[in-house]
Amino acid sequence: MKIYNTLFFILIVVFVSGCSSGNQSKESIPSIDVRQKYPEKEIILTDIADVVYVHLSTEDDDYLYKGDISDITENTIVVNDYSGSILFFSRDGKPKSRFNRKGGGPGEYPYIRSLVYDEIADEAYVYSSLKAILVYSSSGKYKRQLPLSASISSLVDFDDHSLFLYDEQLMQKRLHDENYTSSQSLDSSFIRISKEDGRVLEFAGIPYRDVDIALRSSSIAGMSSFKRIIKCASGLYLCNPESDTIFLYGKDKNLKPVICKTPLVSDLDPKVVLQEFTDVGRYQFMADKKIVSYSEQKDNSPTMYGHDKQTGEIFSPKISLPDYQGEYFKIWSSFTYFDGKKMLACIKMDLYSLKQAYNENRLSGQLKALVASLNEDEDNEVYAIATFK
Repeated sequence: MKIYNTLFFILIVVFVSGCSSGNQSKESIPSIDVRQKYPEKEIILTDIADVVYVHLSTEDDDYLYKGDISDITENTIVVNDYSGSILFFSRDGKPKSRFNRKGGGPGEYPYIRSLVYDEIADEAYVYSSLKAILVYSSSGKYKRQLPLSASISSLVDFDDHSLFLYDEQLMQKRLHDENYTSSQSLDSSFIRISKEDGRVLEFAGIPYRDVDIALRSSSIAGMSSFKRIIKCASGLYLCNPESDTIFLYGKDKNLKPVICKTPLVSDLDPKVVLQEFTDVGRYQFMADKKIVSYSEQKDNSPTMYGHDKQTGEIFSPKISLPDYQGEYFKIWSSFTYFDGKKMLACIKMDLYSLKQAYNENRLSGQLKALVASLNEDEDNEVYAIATFK
């Protein structure tokens, strides 16, 4: 299927060029200038979202884990445990089921790289280093595998019949061959595949610039980790740092640029890319990342940005919770989810730090009551889950 015609592609180029020039009309898309220091703006999370505090229950030791949330659906929280276990909890944190199929045999995975869950079909899609996605029920019953010719770095549940993924093979060519160049104008690494048999249903090519954003040092090279696909109510946000632009891929299969970065990544030294984009109600949140050597990574903190879609204001967000005095939080796209009805953001709250705040009388309300009942040496972490209005 042809995603958009030549005229639409030209319009996208004009949009992006407009961002690069800094001269935006009212019709042009918003832009983030990474050279600029934007004013701080405090946002109280409970003003823009309904917030609940969830502790994933540890009454059963089988549900203790070292890992993190991989997916949140309408009724289920899915956790990827570093041991290879996949744990399923209710939205209020009660254990539902778990399984571990780690191994090297048929129907097993060596480790979990990506994990998404289709609650309606009760199918967990697991990708590791194998050239396939393995499909299980939430009780661990092996159902089938979806053969792949791709190396996946992002995977989302798109609809009842398909998954969307990003194939990083183009990036791997750039990484392992410093002389590699590409003349292509579209990045067709965004692919929709069938949930039934893994066949490719379509490619969603977006404007592409051949820019090297690999992390390098004298002896090693690697790719930065970007969440290039974010599910939302309108479809998917496709994030391509090389093109300095975030695109919305709608349910109607059309592509539209929604925000961009200036200057171009190729015009900056060190290179700076836009990442961690998420759209939650009135606001959009994102971060930049400097492409520096491994030895410089420890001093490479991202700069956070916010965009008010109603006023057009760009700002540096300070997100606070009334129940946790003295702390500010970040909303990362890696921990935002569309549960089929609304956008959610999940904020992991370190239990040891919460206990310190409790002893300093900086907690209140439901959070204080929850933390009082937990032991930082024996319990799972606490999450603030925000459902945006």
